[in-house]
Amino acid sequence: MHSLVFLCARRLVSHRPGARRALDLLPAELYPVLFRAAFLDGRTLALRDLVGTWPFPVLSFQQLLGRRGRHRGRRPLLGEKPSKLCVQAVILAVFPGFPARLFAAFSSSPSESRCRLRVLDMTGLQDEDADRGPEGMSLWSGTVALAKACIEVSKHQSECLKRGSKRRRGPSGTSAAPQPLGVEVRADLFVNGTSFGILRDALQTGAAGALRLKCRDFHAEELSVAGTVSLLESLEPAGVRRVDLRFNNLGLAGLCAVLPHLARFTDLLSLKLPYSNVDVRRLAAGTDAGLRCLAAQLGRLPGLKELNLGSSRLSGKLRQLLGDLQAPLESLELAFCYLLPGDLAFLSQSLHAPALRKLDLSGHDFSENLLQPLRHLLEETSASLLHLDLMECRLTDARLEALLPALCRCSRLRCLGLFGNPLSTSGLKTLLGKTVVLPDLRLVVYPYPVDCYSREPPRPPSASGWLFEDAVDEERFAAVSAELCQMLVSSGRADTVWTASLCRHGALDYFHL
Repeated sequence: MHSLVFLCARRLVSHRPGARRALDLLPAELYPVLFRAAFLDGRTLALRDLVGTWPFPVLSFQQLLGRRGRHRGRRPLLGEKPSKLCVQAVILAVFPGFPARLFAAFSSSPSESRCRLRVLDMTGLQDEDADRGPEGMSLWSGTVALAKACIEVSKHQSECLKRGSKRRRGPSGTSAAPQPLGVEVRADLFVNGTSFGILRDALQTGAAGALRLKCRDFHAEELSVAGTVSLLESLEPAGVRRVDLRFNNLGLAGLCAVLPHLARFTDLLSLKLPYSNVDVRRLAAGTDAGLRCLAAQLGRLPGLKELNLGSSRLSGKLRQLLGDLQAPLESLELAFCYLLPGDLAFLSQSLHAPALRKLDLSGHDFSENLLQPLRHLLEETSASLLHLDLMECRLTDARLEALLPALCRCSRLRCLGLFGNPLSTSGLKTLLGKTVVLPDLRLVVYPYPVDCYSREPPRPPSASGWLFEDAVDEERFAAVSAELCQMLVSSGRADTVWTASLCRHGALDYFHL
């Protein structure tokens, strides 16, 4: 239920002419609630008026709109989809005002503008969900919008510097034009081959400009080694907590060329390198040297807490790759890495096991060969593990039941991903009955039961044959879902979500654990 203050704010921003006149009379303390009301109702013109006269040094979307920690139980004011028009309105409100601010900075009399904005924090705002819809703003489009604004402001700054220099040029011909106060824009950035040029230009031209783009999480797809290095070198090191390089086809040689440029990011906590075209099974010259180089570079990242090497073929090489790390990892994603029993044995005995909060071993065949090493690993991680993914792992009812004693020792487990495994309704009921004792378990992503298929799904060499939703008997599956929900209610665990949808699962992230 909304407060009376919020309802009054909503009423005010709905009448823009009156609201615009009232801003000069309203106390600064009302600006946050007015911003929330305008954003929630899509009042783009009101947003531009508010941001253009923002009376505080910081404007943080997460703080104002409640998106911070959305997976920790705090309900955001907004829905899960940020409005593209509203985000663009804020950007336009900040940046078109810059020519006036720049001109005022070089004029003889100071500006009387009420705006005190120095930091615009847009981190965590853009949403990458597939069902975002046409009105949502993606991370890519948000990055492009910010990059264009940075370049535009840089052009205005150059023009103002020239005009100011002419006015202030003294008899000696020297100029003493002051530098205007700028705005620091904190954002998560996503770049691919299409947007590479504009982001590179924005980072390079804005490094010393009135608008400084600072990155928190950097995501890059399908870039060359040279392009990736160019952007990494252009980022301001302070504050970068994640680098995510995927689908870049870097290979071992490319990774060894890129990773040395990460050492300057002293705040780096998360490194994601999935789909990097690494396959240690190839008998190629230089493979061993490349692995040693990659391991050494990972060892030079002292603050690293999360590592994703998904879809790299690392058979038998996990000890070599992780052996140089200086501190234990808290999140390790090794999906479809073709691990061997020795790799899991190493992980169980390593310094990482008792510290792991998130573990992804999806895409492995947990037959008799890997099942026992997995049980041992779960026992070693039981005190810390919060999130476990074992999707597409050929886990049958019998194999899952063999894992249950170790799984139920993970007393802090919050999320369990089992999608894509050939489990029956009976197996799911057994799983539910055993795991209701886990007090923190809130999300289980389970597969379509094998007895709910209306026809036999294809059986390729992987477990992905059990992913074909169109082969599921919807009526039968609905009955199973209802029965599982009733079991949760009867067990006093109605707060736990059991779902066969990957959408909710895809939003979970290490930084939200």
